[in-house]
Amino acid sequence: MDALILVKTIRGLENVAASRLKELFPNAEVLPRFKGYLGVVLVRNIEPTSENVDIVKKRILEAEKIFPILAQCSANLESIVDTVSNIAKEYIEKTETFAVRTTRRGSHQYTSIDVNIAAGSAVQKATGASVDLTFPDKIVWIEIFQDEAYISITSGAEEHKKMWPGKPYVRRFLSKIVVGQIPYVGVLEAVKKMGVRIGRAAQTFEIGALYVTPFKPIEGDVLKLFLEGLHEGIKSRYELQKKAYHEKPRKVPVFVQDLYQFVRDNMDKPIIVTSTRGDPLVSIKDEIIDIFKSSKKIIVLIGAHEGVPTGLFRYASLVVDLAPGITISTDHALTSAIIGLITVLEEGGIFEIYTGKKKKSR
Repeated sequence: MDALILVKTIRGLENVAASRLKELFPNAEVLPRFKGYLGVVLVRNIEPTSENVDIVKKRILEAEKIFPILAQCSANLESIVDTVSNIAKEYIEKTETFAVRTTRRGSHQYTSIDVNIAAGSAVQKATGASVDLTFPDKIVWIEIFQDEAYISITSGAEEHKKMWPGKPYVRRFLSKIVVGQIPYVGVLEAVKKMGVRIGRAAQTFEIGALYVTPFKPIEGDVLKLFLEGLHEGIKSRYELQKKAYHEKPRKVPVFVQDLYQFVRDNMDKPIIVTSTRGDPLVSIKDEIIDIFKSSKKIIVLIGAHEGVPTGLFRYASLVVDLAPGITISTDHALTSAIIGLITVLEEGGIFEIYTGKKKKSR
């Protein structure tokens, strides 16, 4: 078998990566877009040692994944299964867990899932190791290019997950937060854009609810545009979340209520006001942590260009300055507030810890 390393890149960066690889390994044969496929560079005449793989990792910024090719075979299912079974004995221990990941390029009489199942069964039989499709110790990579298959085995850490056991899980916790947002009032064209950005931010964090809280008369056209923007922003982000998340996202509901009445109705709950006149976030982090530990719902008031009326400070549990010396623009205020709170709460260790086990969606 040829001495091979397969490098995966973002599509369009194959030639750049190939150029860098040729500089590192002048005696190697470097084949960008191998067999015409984007996002891959095959490097021949280079030993697939851990030392060479480490060199590529450290020096080739464009490399997304680096696979030392341990075996090569015909791309028929029987050959793939036999080859994987033979090399798995050397690289996977009985006490380890594993998963098989197949990328298939070209036309075949089987699917990638067929390969995963057949190869996985063979590895399990050959090694006695257990399957863990989510967080395996080892991954068997099967890269199929038309009539050829290339096989690599790496640590499971090569597969970068958004979540892993032990990482704080924030999403569900943020449903405790209900935001009272003073509407932006200005040029009509800007009003809707501002609403879109705020709506998108609210949906990003899947807060419990978003209340639009004017505290004085507002023109109907202005309020209408602001609300249209909010709903547009929420919807656009929600549709993306439905595609990206394994759990069903929660669409943020929007209400309209006079600010003073909103505060009056929620005086039995902790109220956090964001204002440049407040205390620095870090100076009251313990109070914030205590509030979130002991409360099922927390009200967060966010101003627009006029800010939250100072008379309401008397009814606030805390008045927080998110960035002392800086006035945060209206469209970034909600995002800044939530990220600031997340940072404090994560430090306080009060978030649910992800275990890797599936939970029922809300």
